[in-house]
Amino acid sequence: MAMTFHARPARAHGYAGERFFPPTIATDDPFAADELALPTVTALKNSDGSCEFAAGFEFDKLIFPNLSIGVSETHSFLTPHGNRRMDGWENLQLSLKDNAFVNEPQEFIASVGLHTEIGGTGSRSIGRDSRSTFEPVFFFGKGLGDLPDFLGVFKPLAVTGLVGQTFPTAGGAANTLDWGFSVEYQLPYLESQVKDIGLSKPLRDMIPLVELPFSTGENRGERGMTTGGINPGVLWETKWAQFGVEAIIPVNKASGTHVGAVFQIWLFLDDLDPKHFGHPIFGGK
Repeated sequence: MAMTFHARPARAHGYAGERFFPPTIATDDPFAADELALPTVTALKNSDGSCEFAAGFEFDKLIFPNLSIGVSETHSFLTPHGNRRMDGWENLQLSLKDNAFVNEPQEFIASVGLHTEIGGTGSRSIGRDSRSTFEPVFFFGKGLGDLPDFLGVFKPLAVTGLVGQTFPTAGGAANTLDWGFSVEYQLPYLESQVKDIGLSKPLRDMIPLVELPFSTGENRGERGMTTGGINPGVLWETKWAQFGVEAIIPVNKASGTHVGAVFQIWLFLDDLDPKHFGHPIFGGK
């Protein structure tokens, strides 16, 4: 069984063997890569009755062959129930992600990372936290292409997920366990690796999926309180970009009171500009 340990990225932007793991919107994908999410637009109604509209970006760059660094920022527009609208920047977020283990024949990847929210960098007008938070994260992805041929209809299925533990830098904020996963049925994989059933474009380039992002409080009055959503949607893959749209269905009243929506465009920088992207800054091309 061939396995890869820190030898190289499995391929440009997210391949393990013949399996492409697309960037997902709510739960993050397991691959370090050169990518730009611009924009990510979200509209929802919070549990306190306020309406929120947000637009943001994320930029990820390979530093070493399996290690990327990312930066993301979001501008939010909040309309509290019965009050005038406020707007401002969220806290700046930084991330590291390392492709720790790739098994190409089994279409499996495990990665580790670190998410950091830099407290005090957001706008006071929308009440952003002055405390910083550090969150080690474990990511995984598994395709079912190694199933026997008589189960071929299930081979396009893939699952990705993450588990992260937050550590606020000062008292007052609760520690949380962030966890979630996505289930995808990849029509491009069906057409190219299982059986060409004659789907026409753009359907043959689409990935229907459901994402389930959750967060569970662990202390400070939030112990055992879980919030999150069930996010059905679809991703449309092109050579240079991915377009995604999902509904946001709250799982309980603490998560929200109405169905929201999110739209996102990911740009595959290694395909758009292979001279400058798709290879690490250090450690070879």
